[in-house]
Order: sequence, then C-alpha cells, then structure tokens
Amino acid sequence: MKVLLTIKSLLIIALLVSACATSQPIPKESEHQKAVAAYKSGDYATALRLLKPLAEQGNPEAQTGLGNLYTQGWGVTQDYNTALTWFKRAADQGDAQAQYNLGVMYHNGYGVVPDYEVAITWYERAAVQGNADAQNNLSNMYARGEGVPQDYNAAFKWSKLSAEQGIAQAQYKLGWMYAKGLGVIQDNKVAVKWYKLAADQGHANAQYGLGVMYAKGQGVTQDNKAAVKWCKRAAKQGHVNAQYSLGLIYGRGIGVRKNQAKAVKWFRFAAEQGHTEAQRNLGWKLFAMGFGVTRDHIRAYMWLSIAASNGDEGARKHLKIVEKTMSLAQVGRARELARECIEKNYKDC
Repeated sequence: MKVLLTIKSLLIIALLVSACATSQPIPKESEHQKAVAAYKSGDYATALRLLKPLAEQGNPEAQTGLGNLYTQGWGVTQDYNTALTWFKRAADQGDAQAQYNLGVMYHNGYGVVPDYEVAITWYERAAVQGNADAQNNLSNMYARGEGVPQDYNAAFKWSKLSAEQGIAQAQYKLGWMYAKGLGVIQDNKVAVKWYKLAADQGHANAQYGLGVMYAKGQGVTQDNKAAVKWCKRAAKQGHVNAQYSLGLIYGRGIGVRKNQAKAVKWFRFAAEQGHTEAQRNLGWKLFAMGFGVTRDHIRAYMWLSIAASNGDEGARKHLKIVEKTMSLAQVGRARELARECIEKNYKDC
C-alpha cells in the first residue's frame, strides 16, 4: 500500500469554507471572497495581501490559507517554518484542515524533523472531525505501525470512514484489507466492490487489483477480458506489475489474441522500471527465442545479465545457455551494454 503524501495534499480546502461557520472573528465578506477569487485565478500575491490581515486578526481559515501559500511558495518565498506557524495557530483553534496539514508536515519532515507520534496526534484531531484525508493517512500509519503499534483493526476503521467519503486511496486500501482479511473477515465480493469504486476514479493499484480478481475469479465470475481491461488501464498509468502481466497475457493469448510484439512492448515497459521477471522474459523468451522481435543474442544476454544481477536464478541458468551460442567478443559487448543499461536506470536500452 502506498501512502499519498505530497505537497499537493496541502491545497487550501479550508479557505473555501464560509467564514460564518466558525466562532472566530468574522472577516469582511468582500475581503474573504476577494482572497478566494484571487487564489483560484492564480493571483497569489493578491491572495497573500488579503489573507495576511485576516489571519493576524485570528481567523483560522485565513491562517490555514496563508500557511498553504507559504508551503507551496505561491506569492511568497517558500517557507515551511512560517507555514507551520500559521497552521499551528489555526489548528489550535480546531481547524481540521490545518490539523491535517500539520500531520503531513510532521509525517514527511517538511520544516521539522519527521515525528510520527506528533503526526498521529494531529491526524487524529482532524480525523475525528471528519477530515477524510486525515482518516486515510491515519489508517496508513496504523497499518504500517508508524508512530503507533501496528493495528489492522484501527487501520480498517479509519480507512472505512475515509473510503465512505470517496477517497480513492482509502477505497483501494479497504478492498485490499477485505481481500487479505486484515482487520476484517476476508470477503472477496466486498473487496471487489471497493476496488471497483477506486478503479473508477482512476486509482492504478485498484485497477490492477480488480484485474487480478477477474483473472482468478475471486469475488466475481472469472473473466479474462475484464482482467485485460483493468490491467491495461493500470499499465497505461505506469503500474509495473500490470505492465508485466500484460506481457504475459499477450504472450500467452489470455483473453486477447496472442501478440508477441505487444508482449515485447509491455515487458519492456516493466523491465525499464526494474521488474526482474520482465527483464528475464525480454532476454529469454523474446530476444533469445525470437518471439515478437528479431532474435538477438547480444540483447538477450544483456537483459538476462541485468535480471541475474538483480537476483533472478532463472536468468542465471538461461545466461549459461545463451552464452554457449556466442563468441567472446559478443559476450563482452553484451556485458558492456548491460553495464550501460544499469547506469541509465534501464531506460532506452
């Protein structure tokens, strides 16, 4: 499970909430509206000018908005320390978005030394107020045991609350927990439901997970065509396991017409991301055997050598076979290409 914790998470959601919803001093409506309009139009200098006096008057929404501008470096020099100051002022007044933002800052070490326990504290304060992103991140921390003892029951609780608010990452994670029986009784049908909700939002892991469920007939009627559909959607987003799976699918003709050229394409995409089995498949089944490409023992040796260097025992065995068909000069050239490919992080090999 991957946690979605980027600076983009700190957009000024709280800034768009009506000032009349707080018991704090109410800013002039026109000033607040102008600040929102300026931000939305990308005029951050004006947003900063309008927000600062409102924040200094104690309005938590303006404080959160100002903190976001300093976090992003929009209309002002990026300054995490100043952002933290404004987030803290708003968070101490109970602003859930500011509390969540503080959790992100402490979780990732933006302007502070990373501190999972402090991050948990702020996430929890925001989560109990219904902040869906905080609920999702809190679930991740319980699942991983970051700042707290690992607790799948707590992870499930917070993930469900977040998923029910439409957070795709939480929906995927909930599906994963149902599929694995972590924190809840294992139930593939319910897992498929949550995977589908996240997949429809474009979540690559969920799309791949749904493809696997269709391929295996878990929680749904087995359907190779549906498996291909969802794997392809994930693969096009760069999901390495989905890319490798498509290589196998096209190579074997599972749910699609067998097409070795397409198998090569998807194996290559996965191999360039460091997928060891894809590297072995490129080397052995494709270049050595001539499936989908012109047989090329030097390229075969190169990819097998790379896979072997990444610990693939099958690649080591295949290397010995391929090497017997090559001259010393060819082996030397293949090894040179392998070194160059590794140096380029497998790109354009």
